Amino acid sequence: MSQHLRFWGFVSLLALSFSCQPTTQYDLVIRNATLYDGSGGAPIQGDLAISGDTIAAMGKFTGKGKTEVDAAGMALSPGFVNMLSWGTESLLVDGRGLSDIKQGVTLEVMGEGWSMGPLNEQMKKDEAGSQGDIKYDISWTTLGEYLQTLEKKGVAPNVASFVGATTLRIHEIGYEDRQPSPEELKNMQMLARQAMEEGALGIGSSMIYAPATYASTDELITLSRVASQYGGMYITHMRSEGNKLLEAVDEVLRIARDANIPAEIYHLKAAGKSNWAKMDKVIAKIDSAQKAGLKISADMYTYTAGATGLDAAMPTWAQEGGYAEWVKRLQDPATRKRVIAEMKTDAQDWENLYYAAGSAEKLLLVGFRADSLKKFTGKTLAEVSKIRGKSPEETACDLVVQDGSRVGTVYFLMSEDNVKKQIKLPYVSFGSDAGALASEGDFLKSSTHPRAYGNFARVLGKYVREEKVISLEEAIRRLSALPCENLKIAKRGKLAPGYFADVVVFDPKTIADKATFDTPHQYAVGVKHVFVNGIQVLANGEPTGKAAGRFVKGPGAK
Repeated sequence: MSQHLRFWGFVSLLALSFSCQPTTQYDLVIRNATLYDGSGGAPIQGDLAISGDTIAAMGKFTGKGKTEVDAAGMALSPGFVNMLSWGTESLLVDGRGLSDIKQGVTLEVMGEGWSMGPLNEQMKKDEAGSQGDIKYDISWTTLGEYLQTLEKKGVAPNVASFVGATTLRIHEIGYEDRQPSPEELKNMQMLARQAMEEGALGIGSSMIYAPATYASTDELITLSRVASQYGGMYITHMRSEGNKLLEAVDEVLRIARDANIPAEIYHLKAAGKSNWAKMDKVIAKIDSAQKAGLKISADMYTYTAGATGLDAAMPTWAQEGGYAEWVKRLQDPATRKRVIAEMKTDAQDWENLYYAAGSAEKLLLVGFRADSLKKFTGKTLAEVSKIRGKSPEETACDLVVQDGSRVGTVYFLMSEDNVKKQIKLPYVSFGSDAGALASEGDFLKSSTHPRAYGNFARVLGKYVREEKVISLEEAIRRLSALPCENLKIAKRGKLAPGYFADVVVFDPKTIADKATFDTPHQYAVGVKHVFVNGIQVLANGEPTGKAAGRFVKGPGAK
């Protein structure tokens, strides 16, 4: 055989050996996307491959997917984190979490002061008795058991939670306005330790509400030290977002310093027009603390109204002992007279959101339990008081007594200029402060705040595309990598090989919120596909019915 023939024979064998190499096959390949990896850096054009629950490759690579999705013209990013979710109840009855999944949320973080464990028998009884339109059985005792219940029942998004400082206090003290005994505080620490070992993210507090407001700073430091030992965070609805806003920030910084723990401020805001100018001083305090070595962050919703209950319109002393005692006081003429007088004052020792809103026209009533009162859903307190022929203050007291609840209420309190100022802060992530709902069934028996359906899409549509407050890559970082880093959640929040495949495909040209205060039960638009742990839970904007969500545990889990 000539050397020429031997050479070409060798080349043919070499080509044959390469052609016999198996082509890498992935479970899923998303093609032709603009990839934003969550780092805040510039995007790249390319593909993303998923094997099982994990990102296997991205950018330019060889291989095919058992399933392939064309994302030409679309943005592909890590799934979004809802840093303040009240999906605690809604996910028990409808695990799809549609109001959030349709915005690209793949992780619901719960636990603003109240968490779904640990519960004692009286707390279980109280919780069962306080249920409104959403009914569910309480089959768990600890926080970890609750999150396991969600995972076992089946939910589309991942779930995680802080353990509530309020919950720990109620477990040991009930609703009394007093400090814990040494034994009670020891028990609260033990319960906090158990929750952290089960996978809690840290300690969450909500300091304007009774009985949370009865806790001292030292009590919060003691509980936060437990969380610190497990690498957790202290996260708080501060003791004031209004008249005592600056003092409340100081308290957060003291807790972070004395407990040696990272701290986050829930739904950063300055509430009440007279307090709007304080936001610059708040930012300066946080900047100074960060430069001094404290790890301080914040989250927010992108609206000028908050939502809570009529309890935030009445002094906390009147609510000591829980709802039943509150109602007794409101039914006593002399005590009611005192409550009403305080509702009309610019209080310094409690957070009076009624006064901060400025008028009864700026209180929107959105959540009634009693069928006889549901006709007032979506009306302002001023409108209902006119219908009933009583003052707004008398009407508020009557509604709390008659409804058997604190009555869900939207308060218009904030400045749009401050909203934009806060969005620009590099340490601010986003939370809805709302349930994960559906625009159907029992969810339609009450109204809600539009943030439940629009908070995340609003960031990307209104504040990125339309008003250019921040860039798209920076917004994605704050919706994904930043919260996961703050929470010390491993292998989530970025697009990178080896990370869990929580992935969103959306159209940056059309993503937008549609929910309004008048008609809040409207889904956002523009999110096309959502994958949770590699499983598609939203396809072409519609739910697949797949329950891919997992209990995501904090850094101290054992």
